[in-house]
Amino acid sequence: MICWDEVSVAYDGKDALGPVSLRVESGKWVGVIGPNGAGKSTLLRAGLGAVEHRGVVSLGGPRRPGLDIAWMPQRPNLPGEMGVADYVMLGRTPHIGYLGTEGRRDFASVRSALERLDLADLARRPLGTLSGGEAQRAVLARALAQEAPILLLDEPTAGLDVGRAVDVLEVIDDLRRSESLTVVTAVHDLTLAGRFAETLVLLGDGLVQVAGSPAEVLTEENLTAHYGAGIRVAHDDDGPAVTPTRRRDG
Repeated sequence: MICWDEVSVAYDGKDALGPVSLRVESGKWVGVIGPNGAGKSTLLRAGLGAVEHRGVVSLGGPRRPGLDIAWMPQRPNLPGEMGVADYVMLGRTPHIGYLGTEGRRDFASVRSALERLDLADLARRPLGTLSGGEAQRAVLARALAQEAPILLLDEPTAGLDVGRAVDVLEVIDDLRRSESLTVVTAVHDLTLAGRFAETLVLLGDGLVQVAGSPAEVLTEENLTAHYGAGIRVAHDDDGPAVTPTRRRDG
């Protein structure tokens, strides 16, 4: 589990988040949505401990650096000459230690992550030769290879076509269910957020505006209030589907 308790973040003296309180139980998936600048990435970075904050972030026990939380940033810095498999192996660093060497478990974890994300054929390719979507999957593979019980993922489907995005989210969901992982994702695609996350948290101006099931949060009233006009919500067996509409005069 991971819990934000009255967490606030300020940049250059200006409030960017909070205070926000949010509790995510083990094995659950929470999607964080909201317009640009709402505080989504800042919330995740505070959970990681990567940004100075007020309030408390707790994990239900003592923190084990590098072992408790796997982090996928929105804009990773990828070393272009490094091979995909070597990059994914960096996710095993907390298990290996800086002076240790890779063992069978480490190679098996990397191989599994590559296969799950359809990257096995690209294992030896330099990161700099990958497409945007392939690079995005490599970053996620590194996070999965870490085998941490908590995943904080900032826009895990950015740069992916819709079919590949669904495939990636299915992988995350399968792992969550089989390993009882706790997953918190910041997502721009509202329909995908509602199809996979069990609970949605809508941030606006750094504060939680609405939280609940996808059907409760993804309403035209809520979304129009925070994203502006031009949004339609339809419902089918898989949940709410959010589509943009043109803003016509007259």
